[in-house]
Amino acid sequence: MKKLKVIVIVVIFGLIITTLYAFEQNKRKEVEILTISTTTSLYDTGFLDEVAKIFKEKGVELHFIAKGTGAALNDAKLGISDMVLVHARSKEEQFMKEGYGVNRKIFAYNFFIIVGPADDPAGIKGMNVVEAMKKIVEMGRKGKVIWVSRGDLSGTNIKEISLWKAAGFNYEEIKRENWFRETGSGMGNTLLYASNKKAYTLSDTGTYLKYEKEGKIQLKILVDKGEQLINIYSVIIVNPEKGDKTERDFELAMKIEKWLVSDEGQELLRNYGKDVYGKSLFYPAVEILENKIEPYYSWIVKYGFINGSECPEEYRYKAEDYGITFW
Repeated sequence: MKKLKVIVIVVIFGLIITTLYAFEQNKRKEVEILTISTTTSLYDTGFLDEVAKIFKEKGVELHFIAKGTGAALNDAKLGISDMVLVHARSKEEQFMKEGYGVNRKIFAYNFFIIVGPADDPAGIKGMNVVEAMKKIVEMGRKGKVIWVSRGDLSGTNIKEISLWKAAGFNYEEIKRENWFRETGSGMGNTLLYASNKKAYTLSDTGTYLKYEKEGKIQLKILVDKGEQLINIYSVIIVNPEKGDKTERDFELAMKIEKWLVSDEGQELLRNYGKDVYGKSLFYPAVEILENKIEPYYSWIVKYGFINGSECPEEYRYKAEDYGITFW
């Protein structure tokens, strides 16, 4: 009798496990999954966590791989991700030229800033960015300041390289000087290192505000004005005809892109961070492009467009099927 009871209990337990397993399997089948390679600045600020919550309610699970723009694009080339969120026009253009990316849309912008110790030993506060870079080199060579670079070919690093060039310096040469340091890491880690060394660095606004608010860094914004500091974010879909990507991956990626440039997506951008930091960490770009709001429209065109468009015709793929148009 006892053996029979044991057998009955085992059978019932087995049925329960089997039923739960089948339920979980069916549940997983209902959930769509999309992998997105993203720049660290979008991820570190927590903005993408909010996007993920919204799409989870829609039955879509977003997996983010946060790296510098260069590494994020390389992941996409390897087929690891279905779409990318990046901010380095030259790298983005090359990615599309090589046939890996399609349907590029500009969806957000903010500004790069130079941050440094509160006592500002280089005396750059309020300067334009080119003069500030020149002053940092002068004071660095005198042994009075340290500059910290990400050195990771991220969008921020690429912008930094262009700013050194505008100031008359070759990045590959000055990075060998003893006042110049490279972290080879993301924005958050670079800010932490710069704060620890009481050094200067180039940062995106969003990551800086988050780390400063949380008390992780003791750095102040010293240079934040001028068109050269605009930081433009784009979404690019991985070409479904490249590698092993499927039309299903493409369809889901296009839905995410369409949402990012929709009224709902742009409103989230407009308000994200206001309650905590007193201002948005990112600004929506669609309204600027639609209404040609100056001076930001001209700045986005100058620093964000490729051959007069956010996405030249040769890099467009079935976008009209999803109601996507390009500027």
